[in-house]
Amino acid sequence: MGFATKPAQKHLFALYAFHLETLRIRDLVSQPLPGEIRLQWWRDRLASEEPLEDAAQGSPIATALIATIREHALPLDAFERYLEARVFDLYNDPMPSRADFEAYAGETSSALIMMATMVLDRSAAPSLADACGHAGVGQTAISVLRSEAIHRNRHQVYVPADILTATGIDASTWLAGGAGSERARDAMRAFAREHLDPVLHLWASIPVSVRPALLPALWAGKAPITAGAEPSALRRLWFYWRQMRS
Repeated sequence: MGFATKPAQKHLFALYAFHLETLRIRDLVSQPLPGEIRLQWWRDRLASEEPLEDAAQGSPIATALIATIREHALPLDAFERYLEARVFDLYNDPMPSRADFEAYAGETSSALIMMATMVLDRSAAPSLADACGHAGVGQTAISVLRSEAIHRNRHQVYVPADILTATGIDASTWLAGGAGSERARDAMRAFAREHLDPVLHLWASIPVSVRPALLPALWAGKAPITAGAEPSALRRLWFYWRQMRS
């Protein structure tokens, strides 16, 4: 965030706060229906044409996000698709395939990265759709591995079924966390690299003005992937500094 311009930082904070707020809904509800109601609240807030304070209904995050959307003319339909994709998090349906995973990540993480590029440099953003798409999918795949224990406790399977099948296990084996799961982890790492490598390939041509939006995804691919582990902040900042100057 510190590599973004000062005026843009508050808007990036608004986007990421919204992302975290919707991501944690599953942990705040005991049943899917209350979670869907919370998502609908966000739809109603973002679609509201009322003055800012009335539209946000006293929520600091909603206030900041609505202000960001209005100031930067961010597309509301992208937020609608984001919120629709988040419904998946409320249930325990397994992820059917790689294509479904890419669609889910594309509407959530990739969309968030794209919005961030629009905040940072609106003129450069249209040319970055491909890089943002790959970055979001790769980052989400890594996040699945880092959140493995959390997902198991919820009985959620985000690893695509076709990846599980290709590695010789099924959803129940993955949830059990047995030795056979390591093959699926390796396959998910490879899947993440398939999407993050194109971003690295394009990096030299990506304008410095929008690079801060993509840095977290690149770091996800470089940092050690250990379930529940958080790499040091100093290492991350050093990586960001080098990437901004490469």
